[in-house]
Amino acid sequence: MDPTIPIHATQLAGTVHHDLSVWGLFLQADLIVKSVLMILIGSSVWSWAIIADKWITFKGLGLKANKFENSFWSGEALEKIFKRIQAKPGDPMARTFCAGMHEWKLTTESNAHFDGDLRAGLAQRIDRAMATSINREINVLERYMTFLATVGSTAPFIGLFGTVWGIMNSFSAIAGAQNTSLAVVAPGIAEARFATAIGLVAAIPAVVAYNKFSTDLARYQDRLDAFAAEFSAILGRHLERSTP
Repeated sequence: MDPTIPIHATQLAGTVHHDLSVWGLFLQADLIVKSVLMILIGSSVWSWAIIADKWITFKGLGLKANKFENSFWSGEALEKIFKRIQAKPGDPMARTFCAGMHEWKLTTESNAHFDGDLRAGLAQRIDRAMATSINREINVLERYMTFLATVGSTAPFIGLFGTVWGIMNSFSAIAGAQNTSLAVVAPGIAEARFATAIGLVAAIPAVVAYNKFSTDLARYQDRLDAFAAEFSAILGRHLERSTP
């Protein structure tokens, strides 16, 4: 008997081909791990779509706010600005301005004279109208931010579930094969670590983007609040000058 035959047979028995590429790991994973990976990949794709949309939105808001403020502080009459943009205000700051001006015109056109109580009531209504407009605009800008926060906080744990399940598959393979060789253990461990990696890939951009956009949103809200306060003060001074 050829002494090399048993050695060759043993080598063949221990040689099991496993595709450890990204696509191969996905195809070889069981249904549970595949489901976890698909959830994470889908969440990551949707997160990047939201990130792109928010980045474009906030960049555009800054440019439009700068343009409107330049027009507002240029010395142009408020009535003229209002008539020009009231049909289609193009950004939250312009809509806040229109909300205040609309309340101003409703009251001033129906009252020829203002006493102290009426003047104070008008100021309150203008402030309330602009505050309502700002809150509405912020609620629109906050849309889908919760999804980013959810992905950032839950994706690592979803990936961890896939990791635990992959390790359980490895132990099952060891028990079934009665063999602790790397060829038996490697596929399950690779699936497990792959799920962990995809969980982090989904979570990290979502967390970074959520923190950035939350900061941008807070700054923009402060900018709207500051504009509303300045505009309210201008209208108040104008009302005092026009009151006999």
